[in-house]
Amino acid sequence: MAIKVHGLAVSTCTVRVLLCLHEKGLEYELVPVDVFNGAHKKQPYLSLNPFGQIPALEDEDIKLFESRAICKYLANKYKDKGTDLLRSSSLKESAIAEIWMEVEAHQLNGPLRALIHQFVLNPLSGKVPDEKIVEGELEKLGKVLDV
Repeated sequence: MAIKVHGLAVSTCTVRVLLCLHEKGLEYELVPVDVFNGAHKKQPYLSLNPFGQIPALEDEDIKLFESRAICKYLANKYKDKGTDLLRSSSLKESAIAEIWMEVEAHQLNGPLRALIHQFVLNPLSGKVPDEKIVEGELEKLGKVLDV
């Protein structure tokens, strides 16, 4: 069975998993989830992710959810394929990679997610981006990127 990623390509969390798969050079199938009609909050999707969020992953007999956990799983299981995302050959490099994974999770993700919401999701639902939110999130993002 091929790796299946259940989600949407406009979802930041789904994209995180897709980027990991790309870096590892792995073949996968993106299975669209109709979040606009609530399919992620109903069975059978809830059997993949009990919290009703995207993405979820199926790889052979394992089902996973939470994009960062999925990425770590893929990086470990397929460590000999593609890019060594965890820098496992060096303790120092591995520690540095862990730091930047935490930065992504706790510093970068929030502003990026808010900006994607404003520039991608709002227009999909007929709304215009809120300039005040955009300005604030760009300021937060700038501080992270300055580091």
